Amino acid sequence: VNVVNVNAPDTLPIIYERGLFGIYHDWCESFSTYPRTYDLLHADHLFSKLKERCKLAPVMAEIDRILRPGGKLIVRDESAAIGEVENLLKSLHWEVHLTFSKDREGILSATKSDWRPTTYAAIS
Repeated sequence: VNVVNVNAPDTLPIIYERGLFGIYHDWCESFSTYPRTYDLLHADHLFSKLKERCKLAPVMAEIDRILRPGGKLIVRDESAAIGEVENLLKSLHWEVHLTFSKDREGILSATKSDWRPTTYAAIS
């Protein structure tokens, strides 16, 4: 599924012309995926634009939810946004394979791990 951000240039007609599926979505809102999970998410300058309207932590939690363990995230964005995304992914126990920045733009590649907590708090 190709997801076009509601605040981005309208590329959905091009996606349809190529015979692919696509939808519009506001990434500051939750994304209905039931009953599916996805293998790949590619974000091109998404996070720097979202930072103007919402916090990135809930967006990253949503990405963590919709990608299956072993799923990949590829991000191309401004260096500042790449750094923030990398820190959030590491806090979610993702494996960050590549981070590269040059001339205020960067790329990041990460894989979602199947990490689960090893201890649980006792509920009393």
